[in-house]
Amino acid sequence: MTTNLKSEFGKVGVLFGGRSAEREVSLMSGKGVLAALQSKGVDAHPFDPAERSLAELAAEKFDCVFIALHGSYGEDGTLQGALEQLGIPYTGPGVMASAIAMDKVMTKRICLSHDVPTPKFAVLDSETTTAEQLQAIAKEFGLPLMLKAPHEGSTIGIAKVEDANGMQAGFDLCAKYDRVVLVEQFVKGRELTVPVIGSGRHARALPIVEIRAPQGNYDYQHKYFSNDTQYLCPAPLDDAFTKRIQALAVNAFNAVGCTGWSRVDFMIRESDNELFLLEINTSPGMTSHSLVPMSAKVAGTEYEDLCIEILRLAKLELKPSQHKPLQK
Repeated sequence: MTTNLKSEFGKVGVLFGGRSAEREVSLMSGKGVLAALQSKGVDAHPFDPAERSLAELAAEKFDCVFIALHGSYGEDGTLQGALEQLGIPYTGPGVMASAIAMDKVMTKRICLSHDVPTPKFAVLDSETTTAEQLQAIAKEFGLPLMLKAPHEGSTIGIAKVEDANGMQAGFDLCAKYDRVVLVEQFVKGRELTVPVIGSGRHARALPIVEIRAPQGNYDYQHKYFSNDTQYLCPAPLDDAFTKRIQALAVNAFNAVGCTGWSRVDFMIRESDNELFLLEINTSPGMTSHSLVPMSAKVAGTEYEDLCIEILRLAKLELKPSQHKPLQK
């Protein structure tokens, strides 16, 4: 078994760490993936793009790489583009889908065009928005509302504003991380996430996870380090609603152009059970608290086997044979 996997994958790089605000989480994800692959006999090696250059990545002559990077320079299409140039197959969505999903605003626009509902939203410039405009937005959207840095993840650069006096502080927090700030209508209700694995018509949703954080505050600490957050998997929903949510997750996954694997986050509004997409994560966490491994385990797939399944989906969008020199 181990010999077969070693010959099947060749030399594998596990990319983790990186330079984004999510480096700490990526280090945890990558170490878990690396240990899992090595335990299966895969010839896997660590590679931290924050400490080593693209030239060194090329020199390693990896046959494929597992991307366990989160956030900028790893989940946003930039690294995927470099890997395409180097001809190294990689896990997860390609250049365009990674770039789109990393932008919560663009994700919303595309998903809305494919009949996937999202909360009402507006986009504010980080540098030019005035205090008067913030107060007008608070009045228009109602309180509480959410402010987000639309190109960050792992609950970094996010603020829940409970009253108008908190608008400026919330806005300033988000503006530290991004050139624009996303204003989003607050949806009170149940938080769900749906892992999706595969591509196109072969994409399939795994069991739904419901997240119940203390006081509904699923922040960075509760997401990665606290044992106080409850996770219900499969989520306690009737079969028809479960299938509807899973179908919507696959629809959103395909609408953005995702391949390989991703995680789609939703809210169910308490008042009327309406469903709203929050975001799509194209390089989900693989830590001890992460939701994709949790869902996969309920479906009968252990962490190590999940890593192998994801690695088997590594690919290039533009195969080297498709590059043709210009004819003079």
